[in-house]
Amino acid sequence: MSRPPKFRRVEFLPRFTYFKPSGVPLRELEEVELTVEGLEAIRLKDLNGLEQEVCAEKMGVSRPTYHRILTSARSRIAEALVDGKAIRVEGGNFKVVMRQFRCIKCAHEWELPCGRCCRGKLLCPECAGTEVYRIDQQEDPLPCHRRLPAT
Repeated sequence: MSRPPKFRRVEFLPRFTYFKPSGVPLRELEEVELTVEGLEAIRLKDLNGLEQEVCAEKMGVSRPTYHRILTSARSRIAEALVDGKAIRVEGGNFKVVMRQFRCIKCAHEWELPCGRCCRGKLLCPECAGTEVYRIDQQEDPLPCHRRLPAT
């Protein structure tokens, strides 16, 4: 009996989860399923240009496991592109990385999925304050992130 797979850490959930060749009705297309962690592996390596060891660490898996996830995802995308199939991003074995924030004005703390904080204005859900910092697990402000801009 094999052990259950570990959850992979994912920082990005796609807004668009379906891609198809132009000009072909959906009912005529075969589909290729790309898991969310497969898309994350491609995002980290091919889009962000990170080394595989760093990618594996970010996803919380070993380097060989990361390599298998990446190879499988690339293979599925290649199949869809070469054979004219649709790509459906769905499923997998993952957990979304959550980021913690604190409001300077009222000291309220809350969590958001990674990547959600930079999409427009980030306001405190309690007092609507704009003085918001990202904090680590020890509740210290993260040195790499200054105050988030209130755009």
